[in-house]
Amino acid sequence: MQRARRGARRARVVRRALLGALVAAASLALTTASASALIVHLRHHRLSYQPTRRAAAQLLGGPSNASGKPLEYHGGPVMAANTNYAIYWDPGAPAYPSGYQTGLNRYFEDVAHDSGGVMNTDSVLTQYGDSASEFANYNSHFGGALVDSDAYPASGCAEATICLTDEQLRSELQAFVKANKLPIDLQHEYFLLTPPGVESCFEAAGHECSAGTKNAKYCAYHGFISVSGAVLVYANDPYVAGLGCDPGEEHPNENVSDATIAGGLAHEHSESVTDPQLNAWFDSKQLEVGDKCRTFKTATEFGEPLGKAPDGSNYNQVIDASLYWYQQEWSNAAGGCQQRLAERPLVTKVAPKGGSPSGGTLVHISGANFIAPATVKFGAAAATEVTVTSPTSITAVAPAGAGSVFVTVTTSAGSSAPNKKARFKYKKAKKAQRLATRRGRA
Repeated sequence: MQRARRGARRARVVRRALLGALVAAASLALTTASASALIVHLRHHRLSYQPTRRAAAQLLGGPSNASGKPLEYHGGPVMAANTNYAIYWDPGAPAYPSGYQTGLNRYFEDVAHDSGGVMNTDSVLTQYGDSASEFANYNSHFGGALVDSDAYPASGCAEATICLTDEQLRSELQAFVKANKLPIDLQHEYFLLTPPGVESCFEAAGHECSAGTKNAKYCAYHGFISVSGAVLVYANDPYVAGLGCDPGEEHPNENVSDATIAGGLAHEHSESVTDPQLNAWFDSKQLEVGDKCRTFKTATEFGEPLGKAPDGSNYNQVIDASLYWYQQEWSNAAGGCQQRLAERPLVTKVAPKGGSPSGGTLVHISGANFIAPATVKFGAAAATEVTVTSPTSITAVAPAGAGSVFVTVTTSAGSSAPNKKARFKYKKAKKAQRLATRRGRA
């Protein structure tokens, strides 16, 4: 009888083990084959990648990422602060293009300079917290640019002359961090940046690889490495200029580094901060904060341009006075994609509602989201003596003009939309003169 009971218990254990294996296998299949999942499970770890245009069309069935479904919290940590390191794996050849490293370093420096502000995508991330009551604060620092001069190992994949697997990249990165006694924790991230001609694949089979290969699936990806109980957060950012990750003509700095920033680096930075161990913030389709705005439609992916750079490129981010063009990030609070936490200005009232065609009228403008510096236009003409007195009030002196025009306010968050409450009417010259005469007599 006891033997029979022991046998029955063993059978139940085996059944549970088999059931668990089947569930795990089903889960793995769902994660790697789902039409929307951008989180992949490799042998012993997970990665989250930004797809190329071609891969996105196959995986996502079109640009439908930016749905109204919110990101959901899954219990893991966020990065309460982030110190970023740019690691250039440069044994001497192939070479990085001139200015490439300088452009990327400047981006990290600019993001760090504006840390704590509300004027770029990092500020959108601050709404996401974790179970330890930490938030993905805009508390960013640049740890520096480091050069790894180790020779590339023999290719672990066959999709390019130099083709490295994620396992090889992780091994090199871990050895480099250890040799240089760099910090390993949830407040530091390492961006591995390789030159043109150095490609990578998730695994040796070479089915999912970087943008410069025939099996191009990703622009960049982020992940983590467990090291003696600590977490090494990293991102792989291969060279993507001119490939299926490059936004094309939109290079506001006239530098190929713009392609890397827009084609993966900014995306992976945001997702690392909000989901460093791939167990914090993503939606029901396993799309993270950047994935949901990777729509390949300018209006949703990049939002409204703030202006034109000297070379004619659009830009939608101004960071420490530098111009950038890269994707928006998902905001649960707004229910959509945003360029920054600060919103576009809104004009709700102008007083007086009219004035002299020769200009000179002091106008009080009421509304919302006013921040300095700001410019004010009456129609196409710029006002003078613009003063932001509060987030809801501006004074400005009207320029010369004619007819009825819209008053618009422009800040670094964009321009206010024309509306009927923002109209200013220039009085006819004779009527204005009569009004002035009456005031003089009074």
